[in-house]
Amino acid sequence: MLKNIKQSLILSGMTIILFGIIYPLFIFAAGQLMPEKSEGSPVISEGRVVGFENIGQSFTEDKYFNGRPSAVGYNAASTGGSNKGNSNPEYLEEVKTRIDTFLVHNPDVNKKDIPSELVTASGSGIDPNITTDAALIQISRIAKVRNLSEVRLEELIREYTEGKYLGLLGIEKVNLLKLNIALDKIN
Repeated sequence: MLKNIKQSLILSGMTIILFGIIYPLFIFAAGQLMPEKSEGSPVISEGRVVGFENIGQSFTEDKYFNGRPSAVGYNAASTGGSNKGNSNPEYLEEVKTRIDTFLVHNPDVNKKDIPSELVTASGSGIDPNITTDAALIQISRIAKVRNLSEVRLEELIREYTEGKYLGLLGIEKVNLLKLNIALDKIN
């Protein structure tokens, strides 16, 4: 029995040293090699930080592209989803309300054409990106509000579209903050 206690204490000590000291120091050192990624990737416009590339923000005005809803109010300190399943009546009512709101602000869009990401919250609650389809479907509204051509808005979306990782993995996406900053610069 004494042998087992000794082995347990040695294993516990090694684990504390490995995961409590060595691993955090390794991660810190790796972050120092890529400071632009480890410090949150600030987005700077007109000489000031307006947000972070990897943290979503709420854009609700009709003159901006809207992103995914957030179950945590885009609070990066408390990320997470709502944990409500797709059979939960309360969740279904939330999604229905989001669809109705989207249709009020985008009357040219058919209900069946709304990308699900525009009416369902992301798992993190701070998703900074939308798909190109989710951006393209909002062009008509923004063109009318800002008095811009739909072709110019589509060009802007294409300009800010990030391709698939290594050309194969994931989906094409647009960073909402960068896109809306660019939109403000042209109009």
